[in-house]
Amino acid sequence: MLIKGLKDPRIGFVTITSVDVTSDLRQARVYYTLMGSQDDRAETHAGLDSCSSYIRQQLGRLLRLRFVPEIHFEYDASFDYGQKIEKLLSDIKTDEPQDD
Repeated sequence: MLIKGLKDPRIGFVTITSVDVTSDLRQARVYYTLMGSQDDRAETHAGLDSCSSYIRQQLGRLLRLRFVPEIHFEYDASFDYGQKIEKLLSDIKTDEPQDD
């Protein structure tokens, strides 16, 4: 639905990393990541929040659910942390003396 169904220009290339749904199916927390600046993240978050009611409507229609969960989008920063750790490890590796 994010790829084909949403026309909001604020939503760029978004990757859904996980979805947590409560046992009563009333709430869903959707974690996403994207490449870009802090401004891009803010715009994307605003775009996703504004589309949440449309997404709920489509899910209810397609899946014929009695209750369609409230959708909350959250940025998943684990990719950013991974990149920072990779850079730190790379910096450490280049700072080590070379054995010849």
